[in-house]
Amino acid sequence: MAWIVRLVSIDAEGEEHGTDVMRIARPGDLTDLAGLGLTLAEGKRLLAGVQREVVAAQARLHAVRRPACRGCGAACRVKDYRQHAVATPFGQVAVRLPRFRCAACATTEAGVGWLSHARSTPELDRLRAQLSALMTYRTAAAVLAQLLPVDAGADPETLRRHTFRVAERLPVPTPAKPASPAEAIVVTLDSTFVRSCEAGERHLEVRVGNVETASGRRQVFGAVAKTDTDPAALIRRSLGAVGCAEGTAPTAFTDGCPGLRRILLRAGVDGLPILDWFHLGMRLQHLTQVAGGLSCDGPERAAAKAVIVEEVERLRWRLWHGKAKDAGISIERIRAVMRHFRGELGGRRAAAPSRKLWTALRALNNYLVGQSDRLVDYGARHRTGLRVGTALTEGTANFLVNRRMAKSQQMRWSRHGADRLLQVRCAVYNGTLGTGFGQRFCAANDLLPRVAAAA
Repeated sequence: MAWIVRLVSIDAEGEEHGTDVMRIARPGDLTDLAGLGLTLAEGKRLLAGVQREVVAAQARLHAVRRPACRGCGAACRVKDYRQHAVATPFGQVAVRLPRFRCAACATTEAGVGWLSHARSTPELDRLRAQLSALMTYRTAAAVLAQLLPVDAGADPETLRRHTFRVAERLPVPTPAKPASPAEAIVVTLDSTFVRSCEAGERHLEVRVGNVETASGRRQVFGAVAKTDTDPAALIRRSLGAVGCAEGTAPTAFTDGCPGLRRILLRAGVDGLPILDWFHLGMRLQHLTQVAGGLSCDGPERAAAKAVIVEEVERLRWRLWHGKAKDAGISIERIRAVMRHFRGELGGRRAAAPSRKLWTALRALNNYLVGQSDRLVDYGARHRTGLRVGTALTEGTANFLVNRRMAKSQQMRWSRHGADRLLQVRCAVYNGTLGTGFGQRFCAANDLLPRVAAAA
């Protein structure tokens, strides 16, 4: 059987003009499942044919117009025609555009509102940027070529350049003010690293974070260190997007890095950040594992190990309830019994467990000395359903940075390229990339179970 796809246009007077777009020949029975309906290749040719006819009709109607001169206001006449090749999601089209000239003042008018050097539609640019943000440039180019009749701009290097241009032209969103301001806002800020191709450095520091409310509104942000992207401005923008009012006091969480604290101060978050329980809990977990591996070959060492294991658990409880001074008591008790492990031998390639314990204990003590004023009663916050750490930001760093730019990727990044791609990824997840690209977060994702929040 054969079908002819006809495109019928209706003008302002109601007259109809038909154009045959494509002839389709398919089997007349269903003996072979492969002959069911249109194939992907036929669908791509059909979309490309319809796109060419629609664009040609738009160009003919545009040529009839006679715009007014911007200088004197007189009607312009057609000077000549120029061909413009424009890439669209449904194939590259040749647009025949007229150039207009004013007979009175000899001013030349283009007659279109877009730039003369534009060679792709905004929708295709956003689609390229979104796919490039979610997968490698080469894979994104392959997906475009496989599913859509895109016959221009599908090279990986072209996608990279277009993604950077979209990142540089990202508009500053003007969020709609909510009916009521947010009562409580939590700002979490952390750092991660990606491999660098810059001379003299192996890694690039990336600052990522979340701004969230109890009602489920959430914004993510990120910036590569030492670039022109200001993370403080991103935080202020995110606070405005979730409904931060004049009387709202955001609660901030960091891992204790002074640089992150300075960023929060520049963003207007004046309160002292709370020390993140996630990083503190990781240090305590390492201390617990090392204490459990101590040798107990002898009554003295067995008794000392029992004391150390008990004090480590007591240290965790005291820190969980924000008792910084009592935590120092547990550390001193552990130090007092460490003498029983003097002379302990380690393995061929590993240090003695007592030496590992001493190193971990000293690192934890140094960490607490500079951060004790930022400890809070995490247990009380957890029981009331409040956040106690940056575990959400750790997940954000995973899907926002590591999954695309670090994990299972043997690529290295320039500082400019990593920052531009990161801005596009943030725009994709926040729903600010463009029309049709909605926010990927919902309230259900932000309501963490209480056990998970305390882990």
